Amino acid sequence: MRVKFHQSLDQLKELLLVMAGMAEQAIQRSIEAYRTRDLSICELVFRSEPAINRLEREIDQMALDLLAMEQPMAIDLRFILAVIRINADLERVGDQAVNIAVRVREMGAFANIDLPVDIPKLASLASAMVRKALQAFIEGDAEMADTVFRMDDQVNEMNDAAYQALSTLIKERPELTPQSLNALIIARNLERVGDHATNIAEDVIFWVRGADVRHHVTPVQ
Repeated sequence: MRVKFHQSLDQLKELLLVMAGMAEQAIQRSIEAYRTRDLSICELVFRSEPAINRLEREIDQMALDLLAMEQPMAIDLRFILAVIRINADLERVGDQAVNIAVRVREMGAFANIDLPVDIPKLASLASAMVRKALQAFIEGDAEMADTVFRMDDQVNEMNDAAYQALSTLIKERPELTPQSLNALIIARNLERVGDHATNIAEDVIFWVRGADVRHHVTPVQ
């Protein structure tokens, strides 16, 4: 019976990693659309959203069924609870990709200008946070999860710098307000992706160490 239960846990983990791949791909596509101003890539992001939402519901249902039928204890219980929370954050990463694609589509109505913000660099760092948090989940490595918090500080700094630079540009060149505002919102969306990666890292630590480190409480070993 326990063998079947642990096979179900493995299946749950595999499904979550499929979800992660879909969410990561959505972010990559939305940033590629920003970089190239190719609106057909935005459409790919929009079309992927229903599949992400369906998979979120499937994972949640499977996790809830395991909780109800198996009544797991200790680390297995924490694993299932962590999966439910990580699943929600991955769905929201997909939502951020959709938000970015919406902004890119709006920018398509205006001249493509050089803006004082490196969106691809910010996206690269936020995506790296997601990958690092998921790697920590795959390996059950709380120390690796800890490193995600330091990366989040960098993302926040880059987002703050983008806000300052784009706010200044709006004051100095009001005619560039539409492009600047959309870039500002995209930077904010990417900062939120970093926040979701941080949440995932916290859930890995909760699963592995049994410590609740939300709001960056010092974890117990």
